[in-house]
Amino acid sequence: MRENTKTAVVFPGQGSQRPGMGKDFYDNIEASRRTFEDASKILGWDVGAMCFSEDERMNLTEFAQPCILTTEIAMLRGLQDLYGFSPDYFGGHSLGEYTALVAAGAMSFEHALKIVETRGHLMQQASPPGEGAMAAVISKNMGIEQIRKILEDIPVDVANINSTDQVVISGQADSMGKAKERISRVVGDEENMRFVPLNVSAPFHSRFMNAIKDKFQDVLNAISTRLNAGQAVRVTSNYTGLFHAAATSSVIEALVSQLSGSVKWRDNMYALVEKSHMIYEVGPNRPLKNFFRSLDVNCKSITSFSAAAREFSV
Repeated sequence: MRENTKTAVVFPGQGSQRPGMGKDFYDNIEASRRTFEDASKILGWDVGAMCFSEDERMNLTEFAQPCILTTEIAMLRGLQDLYGFSPDYFGGHSLGEYTALVAAGAMSFEHALKIVETRGHLMQQASPPGEGAMAAVISKNMGIEQIRKILEDIPVDVANINSTDQVVISGQADSMGKAKERISRVVGDEENMRFVPLNVSAPFHSRFMNAIKDKFQDVLNAISTRLNAGQAVRVTSNYTGLFHAAATSSVIEALVSQLSGSVKWRDNMYALVEKSHMIYEVGPNRPLKNFFRSLDVNCKSITSFSAAAREFSV
């Protein structure tokens, strides 16, 4: 039986941003530098200047999303140009799914940038500042459906199913204490559970994003003829947990549903592992590496130019 030599690359989403991200790729690789320059022309503001500095706007969703996508594509193009890096399959966590679609050739860089800028703006509008919150719940072997059941009568949803040991919940800020209390009773006392509030500006991937789904559907429908659904089959869908179907309507439906639906990242990891021998994480930080580790799968993270040189230089 022939050994599997396929490679997958995964991209982290919002929360992975950091000051200075991508600057080393910009300085060292022409393809990466052009990516930042192209992004600035497309969006009408200096993307590189924001990514490379301590600009506080990076924490605003409408700026963070295009900045992260630009950085990840700049890094990927740098790896392709310098080392011939050519993955077969792609995945991305939340916002990272858009990077994955660009990387696979299913969506153009230009369209993706405009889409995620609008997506970030709409997501920020969906819930007034301070009313929503998210938190990571970390404990061994949590039962997702059991957690959903105990939360069903309060305004808190399961937002991300990240690994066997971590889920993220999202909803009204004043209900988070009650959610924590209920979950701790199910998974054990608080000594065996970590509850980590996340620094986010809205309750993403929850019912509170339903209000923007129609507007976002219109945004995607406007570029539907430019989507290459045939390439999307190499990209995992956060909403279904499987690879995207080769139908434009299906891709759009999955991306719209992803706004308020749970990110089924654990299922995405299983789907990628089944297809691939080697998995790389490319982005400004490495949150996905630990999720793969929970499955006893080695995921190599490329977060800097020096890390790329160590991994790919012969």
